[in-house]
Parts: sequence; C-alpha cells; structure tokens
Amino acid sequence: MFVSNKFLSKRREKGVGQGKVSQSLAMFFLLLASVFVISAAQAEVPNAIPPTVTHSGEDVPQPIEFPHDVHTEENGINCLYCHTYARRSPVAGIPPSSKCMGCHTIIATDKPRIQKLTEYWENNEPILWNKVHDLPDFVHFTHEKHLQRFVFENEGMDVENVSEVCAFCHGDVKKRTVAKKVKPLNMGFCVRCHEANDGPADCWKCHK
Repeated sequence: MFVSNKFLSKRREKGVGQGKVSQSLAMFFLLLASVFVISAAQAEVPNAIPPTVTHSGEDVPQPIEFPHDVHTEENGINCLYCHTYARRSPVAGIPPSSKCMGCHTIIATDKPRIQKLTEYWENNEPILWNKVHDLPDFVHFTHEKHLQRFVFENEGMDVENVSEVCAFCHGDVKKRTVAKKVKPLNMGFCVRCHEANDGPADCWKCHK
C-alpha cells in the first residue's frame, strides 16, 4: 500500500503542514504494522482464539532447576518428546530419568544440573518434581482432547508448533527455566476459552 504525491499535495492545500502530514503518515504505518503483527500472532495456531488472561503464580522450587528454554528454544526439542502422554491421556506426563540420561550420558556432563541428575540416576532414586499446574479433584481436564482439537485435528496446524498450543494454559515456557503458573486456570478462564473456541458448554464435560 502506497501514499501518492497527489494525496500529499491535497493535504498541503487544505492547510495541513509537512510536520502534521509526516505525523499522520507515521501513525498510519504504525497502525498498519500493528495489524500485521496481530495477524502474525494469531496465525501461530490457526482456527483458534488463545486466552489472554494472565496470572502471577508463586515460584515452585524443584529438585533440579530444569531449563525449559535451553531444551525448547535453543535446541528446538518438541514439547511432546518429553511430555509424551499429553497426546493420548488426561495428563501430560513427566519424562523418566532414563529419557533424560539418553542424552546426558554424553551431553553437558560437566554442568551442575546434569551432575545432580546423574546422581539420582546412579542411586536409582526418582526425582520428586513438585506440581505447578494443579487442578481441584472435581475438575476433569484432559490434555488429549485439547491437543486433538488444536493440533492433530486442526487444519493447517503443524505439530512442530505444538508449544503455541501449550502456551494457551502454560504460558511461553520456551522463555523460562522452571515452569511457573502464569494463567489462572480457574473456571472463568476455561469457560471464556470454550466460548471463544466453540468448546462444549455441558457442565458434565469438566465436572464428573
């Protein structure tokens, strides 16, 4: 989209100074750019309206400060590689130490975090991770249904971008180390998302 010299000449004839014309043009292009940015952001997950409500949860200490950013952002590891249950069960699942050690018997073995991981592994001890995203017992949530809707049955969605769907409820984990609750995950949050994305409104879908 271009702005012609004829348009500028008419603006000057009407008494609009060069400074005001420049300011108007700047505002116009800024608005145009913001439209493209918003469109690009929405295009991450086609056929979906992401929830925008945020929350500031407390930091949850973990036995090992797991760096999500290093694994997902820097190394491009798909969320479903570690959280393998998410696509077929209610829970996302925590990877066993054996999966971690599949890489870390040779990778970054000098890092304190990996040395601590190796100690758990060699002592045959489970890593007791502390839950961050917890829901009441009377709420029935399943990862499988949501991944089917937004990823596997969503035309135009690439499974390589599944992290954008995970971010609906978990925030941009790729930018953080240990997970932190950044979405309220209360009833209002879920209802608004269901309304925006044509999700079921039947109470018994979530409350068994």
